[in-house]
Amino acid sequence: MDFNMKKLASDAGIFFTRAVQFTEEKFGQAEKTELDAHFENLLARADSTKNWTEKILRQTEVLLQPNPSARVEEFLYEKLDRKVPSRVTNGELLAQYMAEAASELGPTTPYGKTLIKVSEAEKRLGAAERDFIHTASVSFLTPLRNFLEGDWKTISKERRLLQNRRLDLDACKARLKRAKAAEAKATTVPDFQETRPRNYILSASASALWNDEVDKAEQELRVAQTEFDRQAEVTRLLLEGISSTHVNHLRCLHEFVKSQTTYYAQCYRHMLDLQKQLGSSQGAIFPGTFVGTTEPASPPLNSTSPTTTAATMPVVPSVASLPPAGEAALCLEEVAPPASGTRKARVLYDYEAADSSELALLADELITVYSLPGMDPDWLIGERGNKKGKVPVTYLELLS
Repeated sequence: MDFNMKKLASDAGIFFTRAVQFTEEKFGQAEKTELDAHFENLLARADSTKNWTEKILRQTEVLLQPNPSARVEEFLYEKLDRKVPSRVTNGELLAQYMAEAASELGPTTPYGKTLIKVSEAEKRLGAAERDFIHTASVSFLTPLRNFLEGDWKTISKERRLLQNRRLDLDACKARLKRAKAAEAKATTVPDFQETRPRNYILSASASALWNDEVDKAEQELRVAQTEFDRQAEVTRLLLEGISSTHVNHLRCLHEFVKSQTTYYAQCYRHMLDLQKQLGSSQGAIFPGTFVGTTEPASPPLNSTSPTTTAATMPVVPSVASLPPAGEAALCLEEVAPPASGTRKARVLYDYEAADSSELALLADELITVYSLPGMDPDWLIGERGNKKGKVPVTYLELLS
């Protein structure tokens, strides 16, 4: 018990000495040991790394989970060392609602069929988002969080210890300075005018007492300087390790970009597939975007029906459906384009012809298109110069 009380008293004395030294430094009444410029640069770089890592970590969490309540819930689960429950993504929830709506409104209706197709695509998008969130969390967020909760806490602890060692060192320097000043005063102006024997003895021994005080202060200063230098070296090594942290974060950043690229590529493929599935219906609803129509075939060219309008793409007489590939080229060459109603279209993507009945396309080129009766609504006849062949409507954008 006595030992604990002595240790407590000693710790309290050290804390008080540091507090006095810190306060005097703030008011400019005490000298402060300055660190070298290289060390200060290391400290500034470490602080900047920590601050920006925190900001990048928080914003990445917002990107992966925009719902703040969900983020708080996940944080609590992590602090309690419990597994975060699986959460349905927004895309998967939308897919569920669309599937239920199609079931109730009629899965055989055009709207119901489209809802089912879109719900399947949204479900795939939701699954891709889930994979992206998991990959980004493991490969990017976890290393950043480990730095803040591991390496940075160690650096902060050693920096606080270095600050205490510096305060101890400066307090020893101040104590030695005061002892030397008192010793010099006692040596140069001894008090021998005292008549009382006791006061005479004290005055005569003052110089020797301050001599001992100076020796003690110098010894404490050497110990404090050694501890400060040792702690400064430890802290310096940790701060120089920030370069390795940057290399690690760079690797993690590449992993994040890779996972994000994969995610958006998957989303693009899923939506392109959905666009192809809905191409014909989209062409009917948005004629300015996709070429094609779901309207009944127009009358033959020799028909003069007054009901034919410019909004319906005219067609020319042909067989009920396109013949096999071996005969397609011959039939297409024999069929002349309609006198009116052909339309210009811009090619959206490159397309490689699968056989001689199809026309190869290059992105951004302009071609002439028209339809034939009984054709698959996902296909049109395209002409470029003296070449003619089938082209997919999802690769085209109507211009006129």
